[in-house]
Amino acid sequence: MEQDIVQRVKADPNYQKLVKTRSRYSWTLAWAVMIVYYGFTALNAFDKPFMAAKIGEGVMSRGVPIGLFVIVFTVAITGIYVRRANREFDALTEAIHKNAAAATEPVEAAA
Repeated sequence: MEQDIVQRVKADPNYQKLVKTRSRYSWTLAWAVMIVYYGFTALNAFDKPFMAAKIGEGVMSRGVPIGLFVIVFTVAITGIYVRRANREFDALTEAIHKNAAAATEPVEAAA
């Protein structure tokens, strides 16, 4: 019975769309985060004079606002994912649940 449900869910077009869309979207966001994080790390490792350069007449270096950007970017990218997940992915998941539940309901015998 469980294998039958699993096969029906895997065959559901909503499930296939969810897996494909969510996977592609997640990898896109993951690559964006890696580029920002590794870019920041690479700047720290390979261009210390750039990161240590002062901004204006103050004591703050360029590394501080760039580091702050990395943190804000992480929060923003999380918010972007959650927003899309709540709007699109949750609706697909609900449709998959409904289809699976409808498939598992017992059929009433005709009297």
